[in-house]
Amino acid sequence: MLDLIEYLAMGAFLGLAAGTSPGPLLAVTISETLQHGKWEGIKVAISPLITDLPIILVVLFILSHLTSSDLFIGIIAFFGALYLIYSGIESLKIKTDSVELNIGKKDALKKGVIVNFGNPHPYVFWLSIGGPIIFKSLNVHIWATVLFIAGFYLLLVGSKVIVALIVEKSKYFINSKYYFSIVRALGIAQIIFGLTFIKVGLDSLNLI
Repeated sequence: MLDLIEYLAMGAFLGLAAGTSPGPLLAVTISETLQHGKWEGIKVAISPLITDLPIILVVLFILSHLTSSDLFIGIIAFFGALYLIYSGIESLKIKTDSVELNIGKKDALKKGVIVNFGNPHPYVFWLSIGGPIIFKSLNVHIWATVLFIAGFYLLLVGSKVIVALIVEKSKYFINSKYYFSIVRALGIAQIIFGLTFIKVGLDSLNLI
């Protein structure tokens, strides 16, 4: 019983750490909430529930059959970098007369899915931390694995949903200069994350 609680607590801690750490998905969650409201931000927040199952399966396959995943991580990092840089540039181009047009767009979930698929962090996490824990938990009991994954995603998604709800209370920023400053700052952050992912890709491919 203590082993099961240990895996639940471990998953919850790692999920909270991942959910509250600065990253591209958190930046997009905040950006979409500011531009389109809390429900669009929440859609981004729940995107890991859609993207991560295939990521986990792929990672577990790699851990089972390959001795090195550097090429895989490198390719994913480059894909994520391109999308984040593009998304960041679009945020920098935002104008005061474009807000009403943007509010009509309902593609936040799609953005979240694309960002998370192109974000190397989930792959690195499941390769280096999550995957080995899953293999270890399977040796304890299947419920240890279930509780670890449940605790992880409850806090990962939950923390980002809370962020979206908090940010939504600041919607008065929409028509202020502070709003545009925040969106542009998030755009810069996404570009920086994109450049960071390029470095991750180059490192993985031993090009630098």
